[in-house]
Amino acid sequence: MQKFTTYTVETAPAESKPILEAVKNGFGFVPNLQANMAESPELLSGYAALWELFSKTSLSSTEQQVVYLTAIYENECHYCMAGHTKLSAMQKIDDAVVQAIRSGKPVPDAKLEVLRAFTSVVVRERGFAPDAAVDAFIGAGYSRRNVLEVILGVGTKILSNYTNHITRTQLDPFMAGAEWAKPKEPSTA
Repeated sequence: MQKFTTYTVETAPAESKPILEAVKNGFGFVPNLQANMAESPELLSGYAALWELFSKTSLSSTEQQVVYLTAIYENECHYCMAGHTKLSAMQKIDDAVVQAIRSGKPVPDAKLEVLRAFTSVVVRERGFAPDAAVDAFIGAGYSRRNVLEVILGVGTKILSNYTNHITRTQLDPFMAGAEWAKPKEPSTA
């Protein structure tokens, strides 16, 4: 098994240092995810750019977190689920919404549930969402633009989730109390 380095601003490759410094200025510390990504300045830069772009979409901050949390759930990322659970609480997103997604259950808000279900289909079907899923999403009041914004959010989480899987990213201290493992699927036998 390969051991990946968790860099600091001081120890990171030169091209990653300014990005880690910006992350540190934004969060007050360098999260382990970005510290691990720093091995590849291109990955770190790409993730930072996608994160910023997704934050500018027409989806509300709550809708953005629903997309992120759903992609995280489907990709089984313990690190990002803990982090986004805490970020959602900081953004005052309804805890019932967050807990439903963490549990793999429907969200108690009809429109957000459509967003969760659509995002789940996009991830599970690797983008081959059936026409009926797209139509249901748009029929619930979302737009074609939102369809494509969901793809941006899912793509952003693929970068972080896959990095965490491969590097085995350790939780940051602020994530205490938000630890997570994907619930076991009920047996169909």
